[in-house]
Amino acid sequence: MNPHTPTDAELWVRARDGDEAAFGTLFDRHARTVYNYCFRRTASWSEAEDLTSVVFLETWRRRTAVPLPSGSLLPWLYGVATNVLHNHRRSLRRHRAALARLPAPLPQPDGADEAAARLDAERAMRRVMDSIRTLPRRDQEVLALCVWEGLDYADAAAALGVAVGTVRSRLARARARLRDVPGHRVPEPDGREPGGREPGGREPGRHERGGHVHERDAAGRSARHLSEETP
Repeated sequence: MNPHTPTDAELWVRARDGDEAAFGTLFDRHARTVYNYCFRRTASWSEAEDLTSVVFLETWRRRTAVPLPSGSLLPWLYGVATNVLHNHRRSLRRHRAALARLPAPLPQPDGADEAAARLDAERAMRRVMDSIRTLPRRDQEVLALCVWEGLDYADAAAALGVAVGTVRSRLARARARLRDVPGHRVPEPDGREPGGREPGGREPGRHERGGHVHERDAAGRSARHLSEETP
């Protein structure tokens, strides 16, 4: 982030005071990451789009109660997204009226190849979800945040509102259970060590963690992580 680019914390101060432009910048910065996370948890692009809107609507509505982020707003957004996903159908119904008041998005070209790719990604993601369905939901959440999204233990703990030790134990339990499933290999994100660190111990920058994944790659990357050998 160059010296002239406001940090999340600086933007959030302005957004809490009602600055819609500052909030829009935060949306532009993090919407893709939230979108991919919602897709990885629902295997539906259309639901992920709606849920992403719900996450940011909830964040705007509750902005005065959101603590000032020390770095990135992403851990809080992941937490909101996780809560919305718990009861996402009810959440979507509750927010339909608010979503309907938003400006309609500009039409985007969506040819046959793109539509087929999206359907393939949904099918692939459903297979990934089926492969971890035996895990308790709280273990699935930690697996999704630490492995697919690449968060470190501290950020995952902040997102879920639990202690770092709880994240460690849930992730270890999830890995152990997946090892007991025939044919399963425990995933790691892009060669990083547990907790989101790259080989050699360097922690990736906050905006490197899953923030630039093209939507068609999200399912493929998640599936690859479930088939890779643990370092």
